[in-house]
Amino acid sequence: MPLALLALAIGAFGIGTTEFVIMGLLPEVAADFQVSIPAAGFLVTGYALGVVLGAPLMTVLGTRVTRKRMLMILMGLFVIGNVVSATAPVFGVMLAGRVIASLAHGAFFGIGSVVAAGLVAPHKKAGAIAMMFTGLTVANVVGVPLGTFIGQSVGWRTTFFVVAALGVIGLVGVARLVPEQPRAEGVRLRHELAAFRNVQVLLAMAMTVLGFGGVFAAITYITPMMTEVAGYSASSVTWLLVLFGLGMVGGNLLGGKFADRHLMPLLYVSLGALAVVLSLFTLTAHNKIAAAVTIVLIGGLGFATVPPLQKRVLDQAAGAPTLASAVNIGAFNLGNALSAWLGGIVIAAGLGYTAPNWVGAVLAASALVLAVVSSTLERRTASRSLLVASHTPEPAAAPAAARR
Repeated sequence: MPLALLALAIGAFGIGTTEFVIMGLLPEVAADFQVSIPAAGFLVTGYALGVVLGAPLMTVLGTRVTRKRMLMILMGLFVIGNVVSATAPVFGVMLAGRVIASLAHGAFFGIGSVVAAGLVAPHKKAGAIAMMFTGLTVANVVGVPLGTFIGQSVGWRTTFFVVAALGVIGLVGVARLVPEQPRAEGVRLRHELAAFRNVQVLLAMAMTVLGFGGVFAAITYITPMMTEVAGYSASSVTWLLVLFGLGMVGGNLLGGKFADRHLMPLLYVSLGALAVVLSLFTLTAHNKIAAAVTIVLIGGLGFATVPPLQKRVLDQAAGAPTLASAVNIGAFNLGNALSAWLGGIVIAAGLGYTAPNWVGAVLAASALVLAVVSSTLERRTASRSLLVASHTPEPAAAPAAARR
């Protein structure tokens, strides 16, 4: 794999760390700004909404510059946002810093996916995308626990300074290692928008929302589920999340390995198995060992869908894939927000802390149904094209005299 993928992975590591580390530092941030924990939770919500809105916005704004230049601008924006968060004198400024950093998230992964796929041979595209996303998954294993430890030991502001430093390293890496990839000649914003008229692009994005939403329906409420149902102590949640991160790393790499050769079968298996495992989590959540194993499986099966879904969007939006790729990253976060909301509804209805697992199972099963629909439509389209081609008469041969 080219060294340029390492630079993209470093940027992804920093982005993944800043996205999730705030969850472990909410009590410290709330105490420092003298706000409630629910109020501090807007730092999570604001970031997610910033990703959803920022993905298309920043991609459109970057249509007039090269992809490498835009990646550098996005990493610079990411650094600024984290410095603002680290130095915020009041909670409102902290929230603004989180939103600024989030604006870089979707566009970086969206444009980065296009760049990563362009660095390798066509049959290795999903593997290259997975390599970039490895930075995001490793962030959950290393960056988030380490950032939480630093924040709890020497102050949460130090954590955000460290994350900003990671952004600087990512920026330098992109500048030094990523080659220039000028936009295709003749491709304009209208061509990028035209991708959204392709039903296969929309189906892939819907699978992204529902499939990864299934994962976060369970993981969002993992702390009360593990402490109140499984019987773990609150301090054990950190290493349980590390197990989840390890599952994400493994699933991401496997997804990248098989998506180039068996994309749709991989989606069938991973989404179907995810629906089953989430259903079983309502039972295994009552046993410590079984719960830990299930958490690893959820992380692995959930992230096994990421490289194939991202590649699916790139393939279906071929020619002008940048905006569609970025919007699909926003779809992941939209799924997170949707599933967290639905999970909260079933808990508030008195169905218990394991109820969000059923929500997740239904979402994953719905994504599987869409995958089957997508594949069926694709086969029918291909069959019609072959039928039309078989009934198209061959052009008549020119007379000999005319050929001479």
